[in-house]
Amino acid sequence: MTILIKNGIIITLGEPNKVLYGHSLLIENGLIKKIAPTNSFTGSYDKIIDASGKIVMPGFINAHMHFYSTLVRGYGKAAPSKDFNEVLQNLWWRLDKKLVLEDCYYSTLIPAMNAIRHGTTTLIDHHASPFAVRGSLTQIAKAVKEVGLRASLCYEVSDRDGQKIADEGLEENVDFIKQCNNNNDNQFKALFGLHASFTIGEQTLEKAAMLGKELGVGFHVHTAEAASDQVHCETNHKMRVVERFNKFGILGEKSIAAHCVHINEKEMELLAETKTAVAHNPQSNMNNAVGVADIIKMQNKGVLVGLGTDAMTVNMMEEVRVALWLQHLYQKNPSVGFVEAISTLLFNNSKIANRYWNPKIGELKENYAADVILIDYFPPTPLDESTFLGHFMFGITQSIVDTTIIDGKILMENRKLQIDIDEERINARARELAKELWERM
Repeated sequence: MTILIKNGIIITLGEPNKVLYGHSLLIENGLIKKIAPTNSFTGSYDKIIDASGKIVMPGFINAHMHFYSTLVRGYGKAAPSKDFNEVLQNLWWRLDKKLVLEDCYYSTLIPAMNAIRHGTTTLIDHHASPFAVRGSLTQIAKAVKEVGLRASLCYEVSDRDGQKIADEGLEENVDFIKQCNNNNDNQFKALFGLHASFTIGEQTLEKAAMLGKELGVGFHVHTAEAASDQVHCETNHKMRVVERFNKFGILGEKSIAAHCVHINEKEMELLAETKTAVAHNPQSNMNNAVGVADIIKMQNKGVLVGLGTDAMTVNMMEEVRVALWLQHLYQKNPSVGFVEAISTLLFNNSKIANRYWNPKIGELKENYAADVILIDYFPPTPLDESTFLGHFMFGITQSIVDTTIIDGKILMENRKLQIDIDEERINARARELAKELWERM
C-alpha cells in the first residue's frame, strides 16, 4: 500500500532535526520511501492524506510500561501505604498474584488502543503475573498484534513467590525470546525481564544472566527505584545495585535500567561505561514518593536516558511535560533541564529502541519504518528548527493526535480508530474481569 501525506509541516527528528514546509512524505510497503518537495510527486497512490493544519512527525516510544496494571483502575480497597515497599505489598503484589491469562490479554488491549489515540506507536513492556506465568507473554503479544502496535515484551523474574515461580519466569522469557528470534517479526522484540535487586537472589540472578547471555539479549530491570533497594543491596550483598548488576553481567548496550532514582555518581559512570540505557518515569516516581532521578547529571556523564511511564499513562506528551517541571523543581532552577528532559522522549527513546528494531523507528527518514503521527497544530509563532522544541513542549503537547500510522498501516484517522476491534465489547468484558479480580484480591 502506498500512502502520500501532503500539506503538513514535517518534523523529522533525528540528527539533525528538520522542519520541512512544502514537502510530502511517501509510505510504501511499511517504510518511508521518500520525503521531498511536494511538486516532485506525480504518481498515483492508494491513499492521499491531506495534513493541512497538522504536524507530521514520528510516533512516540514508551521506554518502560506495565500493561498488566490496567484492571486495577478505580480499585479502592488497598490499605494506605506509607512507603514504596508498602505500595508493592498492599496493591501491586496483591494484583499480580491474582491475574489469570485472560486478564493479561484484556489488560493489554485497552492501553494499546489508548496508545494509538495518543500517538504512541512502540512500547517496551515489563510483565508480572506470578500465578499465571506460562503463556502470559503470548497473551500480551496476541493483544498487541490485534491492535497493531510495536512492542518489546519480557516477564519479570523474581524470587518473591518461590523457586518454582522464579524458574517459570526464566522459562517464559527464554521461550518468548526464542519465538521472537524465530518469527523475525519486526512488530515484536524481547528483553529478559527481572524485577529488582531486592527480590532476586544470587542463584536466580546467575541463571538469568547465563540464559540472557546465551540468547544474546539485554535485560529490563527496575533499578534503585526506592532508597530501600540500595539499603537491601548494601546490607545483603555489600555493594550497590548497579554494581551488583554489573557483577552478574546484567548491564550492557541492550539492557534497560528503569528508574535509577537512587544511584550515585559511580553507578552513573558504570551505566555510561556499559552503555546501559535508563528509563526515567517521573509521574510514577512522584506518585510513589520515591524521589527524583537526576537525569541532568546522568546525561552529563554520558548515560542514555529515555522516557517511560510505568503505566501511569500512555500519553508520552503528558509524561515529558512532567519530566521538565520535575527537574525544575528538583534542581531549584527554572532555567535548567529543558533539553535534557525533552530529549528523553524526542531523541533518546528512538536511540534505545533502535538497539532492537530494524528497520529503525523514531525518525522520519527514508527506509525507516513508517510509524507516523499527525497532530493538529497551527503554529502561532515562527516554527523552524531553532524553535521546534519550545513549540513541542508548550504547544504541540497540548494538541490532539489526529492520525496514527504504524508499519504503514493507518490505525487511526480523523481521531477514529481504524482497527477491527469491538471496543465497547472489550471494555464490557474488562469490567467483568476486573470485578472478579477485585473479589479475588
